[in-house]
Amino acid sequence: MLVTLIESVYNFLWGDLLTLPLGGVTLNLSLMVILLFTAGIYFTLRTRLLPMRLFRDMLDAVCEKKQGKQGGLSSLQTLVVSTATRVGMGNLVGVVAAVSVGGAGAVFWMWVTALLGASTSFVESTLAQKYKEPDPLYGGWRGGPAFYLHKLAERKRGKLLKKSVVASLFAVSGLICWCGISQVISNSVSEAFSNAFSIPPLMTTLALTALAAVIVLRKDATVKSLDVIVPIMAGCYFLMTLYVVFTNLPQLPGVLARIFSEAFGLRQAAAGGFGAVVMNGVKRGLFSNEAGSGSAPCAAAAAECDDPVKMGLVQALGVLIDTIVICSCTAFVMLLVPESVTAGLQGMNLLQAAMQYHLGGFGVVFIAVTLALFSFSTFIGILFYARCNVAYLFGDHWGWQTAYKLLALAMMLVGGVAAYTVVWDLGDVGIGLMTIFNMIALYPLSGEALTALQEYEKKKHLK
Repeated sequence: MLVTLIESVYNFLWGDLLTLPLGGVTLNLSLMVILLFTAGIYFTLRTRLLPMRLFRDMLDAVCEKKQGKQGGLSSLQTLVVSTATRVGMGNLVGVVAAVSVGGAGAVFWMWVTALLGASTSFVESTLAQKYKEPDPLYGGWRGGPAFYLHKLAERKRGKLLKKSVVASLFAVSGLICWCGISQVISNSVSEAFSNAFSIPPLMTTLALTALAAVIVLRKDATVKSLDVIVPIMAGCYFLMTLYVVFTNLPQLPGVLARIFSEAFGLRQAAAGGFGAVVMNGVKRGLFSNEAGSGSAPCAAAAAECDDPVKMGLVQALGVLIDTIVICSCTAFVMLLVPESVTAGLQGMNLLQAAMQYHLGGFGVVFIAVTLALFSFSTFIGILFYARCNVAYLFGDHWGWQTAYKLLALAMMLVGGVAAYTVVWDLGDVGIGLMTIFNMIALYPLSGEALTALQEYEKKKHLK
């Protein structure tokens, strides 16, 4: 019954909603593709091509190390937190899933999603920073879509509200999504360790869950561990994939040509048109960089920042780092392998087979260890996000915070032995619902973010 419900909601969000004939090829668009592309194009135009125009400002904003007396995070720390969840399952297993189903062309649409999504991420993160509030439990600040949705509801109703229905629905959707991600973590890690070390999935899952419990069940768990883990893991993965690319440099032009040619379904037309290519690229792009879903604003709100625009720029940069850089690394590792090597494989089996082709047995071990590090950082990151949603729904009580952590750990335990597709579907359902509720606030409140951007640029020109 539960699996049927998950699949039904998944099909509503990600299934074919609109079918368009285009030059003899069928374009199948899901609700999420329509929402995200529309929002991305709209906000990119309204911000006047912000990702390209203000890239230097993004770098400057990240380099600010100012931290206030209230204990809020620095700009760099919020980027680390959001990168911890972005650079994880989506960059490894997500890219594998996108290319497995949508072909090489899905990579192109992941890039498009990132370029458009950077502006969307700017708007939502700027709003989260503007409407943040003190966090009495953990110290510092908290916020996110649940909080600016609540403010919007109060403005529409003309009175103070104890709870907003839409804000509550967003908070619940976020908790569902992060439970789904907890499942993906153990599912992927157990599969990777089985391939690399022949360890039974159940044993890996039990060990992973126990170690995660030791880390996250502390009341004062912070993001300090991420400050060390994230730069090291992302840097090592990036350098290793650069090595793979450079050792296969003669094949790189052919891979790029394949990505752009298959992006428009030239190869997949007989198998259902390039709607599948677009949908898988956008779906995994969103799952990876989270632009528009409302996840990253939970980190953006925690920053001690003198201008909300700067935090918006930081999170926009995070989207580009995640998808344009790290996701591309995984895609190139896969696509620089003969198709006969990976034929019939999916998930971590496919990625490890690709790494084994490039690096031998070390490649299989490297991916397994990297995935384990990614998993811990992702799990810590999503529980950091969950703080504000749990607080919005149930108030400032340690009991509720701990209860959700236990639920996420239980879902991690289940995910290690669950079916691969069902695990991904739950995460996609959660992130899809989050996106819908988040968009309800982004359009009416976006004017405030755009006004703040104009004021920021005026101040910059006066300096």
